[in-house]
Amino acid sequence: MSVTTGSFGTTDVPTASPSLHGLDGVNFFLAAALAGLGPYVAAYLADQKWTQTDIGLVLTAGSVAGLLSQLPGGEVLDKIRSKRAVVAVGASIVILSALIVAFWPRLPSVFFALVLQGTTGGFLGPAIAAISLGLVGHAALAERLGRNQRFASTGALAGSGLVGLVGYLVF
Repeated sequence: MSVTTGSFGTTDVPTASPSLHGLDGVNFFLAAALAGLGPYVAAYLADQKWTQTDIGLVLTAGSVAGLLSQLPGGEVLDKIRSKRAVVAVGASIVILSALIVAFWPRLPSVFFALVLQGTTGGFLGPAIAAISLGLVGHAALAERLGRNQRFASTGALAGSGLVGLVGYLVF
C-alpha cells in the first residue's frame, strides 16, 4: 500500500500577500470589537440601573443564540459563494449591536442586539476559516489558522485594554 502526499490547495501564495495581511487585520479588529464589547456589557448595564436578572437574561440569550447558530451557520456558509461578504455583514452586525447597546440600553433592544451579535458567531468563525483555506490551501491551513488566532488574541487584548482605559479615564 502506498501513500501519496500532496497539496490540495494553493501552496504558492506568498506569505507577504496583501490578502493575508488583510485577513490578519480582520482577525485583529473583529476580535478587538467583540472583546471590547463583551466583558464590559454587564458593567455598563449595571451602571444603567439594570437588575442582575435582566443582565443575566440578555447575556444568556446572546450566548445561546451563538451556540444555536453554529450548525445552520456552517451549512449556510457552505452554500454562499462570497465568504468576504459574510465577514463584512457580520462585522457590520457587531458594530450595529455595540451601537444599540450603547445608545438604546433598554431590555428589548439590548436583548435583540446581543442575540444578533451572538448569531454572527455561527457565521464569522467558519467564514474566516474558509477564506483562510482559499488563500493558503490545505497544506498551509494549520499554520494560517494559528496565525489567525494570534491576531485575534492580540486584538482581543488590545480591545479590552482600550475599553478599560477609556472607561477608567471617562468614568
